[in-house]
Amino acid sequence: QVRLVESGGGLGQAGGSLRLSCAASPLIFGRNAMVWYRQAPGNQREFVASIVADGSTRYADSVKGRFTISRDDAWKTVYLQMNSLKPEDTAVYYCNIDGPPFYSWGQGTQVTVSS
Repeated sequence: QVRLVESGGGLGQAGGSLRLSCAASPLIFGRNAMVWYRQAPGNQREFVASIVADGSTRYADSVKGRFTISRDDAWKTVYLQMNSLKPEDTAVYYCNIDGPPFYSWGQGTQVTVSS
């Protein structure tokens, strides 16, 4: 079964922290770069951060220095530690591979940051 399940979102305050998790099927997680994306209302889905199997990471300029992506190969899970949250981080967060093409998108996890 091919699945992506995001969790950990919620309501945060500006300057606060949240930690997102994404559990992936082994087929997805195996040798792919895993990526966090986000989509704010009225906007297109955008790249947030990625991590490859060797641990190399890449970040969007808007989150660099505030967010940290990591992966746990044993649990087939990718994390996004979000610190120094800003209201503009408000979005639905998704994980997937470094596509296109993409696997079927999960339901995402809503992050809302209040000022």
